[in-house]
Amino acid sequence: MQKLVLFLSILVLAVPVSAQWFNWDTPGLPRTADGAVDLQAPAPVGLDGKTDFSGKWVPTDASGSLFDLDNYQDWALEVMQEQERTFFVRDPRFNCLPDGPASYPAGPSVGGTRRIVQTPSFIVVLHGDMTYRQIHMDGRPALAQDEIILPSWLGYSAARWDGNTLIVESAGFNDKTWLTREGLPHTNQLRITERYTRVNFGTIRLEVTYEDPGTLKQPVQATIDLAYRSDLDFLENVCNESETAQKHYTGEITQAEEKVVEIPEEVLSTYVGTYQGIWLGNLITAEVYLEDGNLYLTRTPRYSDTGGNTDNATSILVAQSQNAFDSTFGLGWVFNADDDGNIVSVSEVHVSGAWPFERVE
Repeated sequence: MQKLVLFLSILVLAVPVSAQWFNWDTPGLPRTADGAVDLQAPAPVGLDGKTDFSGKWVPTDASGSLFDLDNYQDWALEVMQEQERTFFVRDPRFNCLPDGPASYPAGPSVGGTRRIVQTPSFIVVLHGDMTYRQIHMDGRPALAQDEIILPSWLGYSAARWDGNTLIVESAGFNDKTWLTREGLPHTNQLRITERYTRVNFGTIRLEVTYEDPGTLKQPVQATIDLAYRSDLDFLENVCNESETAQKHYTGEITQAEEKVVEIPEEVLSTYVGTYQGIWLGNLITAEVYLEDGNLYLTRTPRYSDTGGNTDNATSILVAQSQNAFDSTFGLGWVFNADDDGNIVSVSEVHVSGAWPFERVE
């Protein structure tokens, strides 16, 4: 009995110690009177007098001409359309391969969280999928196109200072990655220039220029806001540990269309409306409308925080039953009626389950 009591005592004592690992108050950070990290404090400076970008960061917003379809060559648009038809199954991230430049504007739900570790002569960018990026700050110049011998997934990066702005020039990318999560391809002619400015302790403004004459009609830009994340540990995410994910991730949207259920337009019209609910702590609005006999849904914000010039995305809804639909978001949608047959909500169906959004209009 004494041994059992001793064991239980040790177990109870061990729980808060374990929890502290993931909620540890990182020492040395500026804090307000209530103990919260002061994100408005001045940007830190290293021993060399330059801005220190070290920390855990996640993009909160990304926009610019990078997301303008008019800037893409025709072949790239065709590739993107194919990616959408196959639910982006060729995304390197879904195949346990490095993200490459697609990670630059990507939010936390699509693998964009990163940790920056800075020294005076070298910066490393760590990602949760166990990949890393090297940025050299030892005075070496950026690679010229004819100097690239072995193209790589994350390219070769050299940096220099312009005042307190860090300018990173990268080249030597292979053509196996994307520029955006929407499947924008690139060639091995890609060159990227990043300008990092730490506005204050909690914010980095990143301005990126992409040049790729093989894919883009002209150089394009993206402005990315990165927010500091503190007092939380950075956990690994190794997709090769999954034994079942890929075998279920197959097919095309056309297969869903082949199984289409004929639904009278007067029934579809009963689904038209505005629905709202909470998913992962965020308020989601789903606008459902009819156009040319087809049902469409606009989700705000977009399901995947991939960056873009609008905060929403629209998909046609492909009927799988009288009230259940597929979409190019990779999500299912099920309309729910009350006892009187009135549509009162729509469920957004994820792997984690069905999330109900109540009808508000």
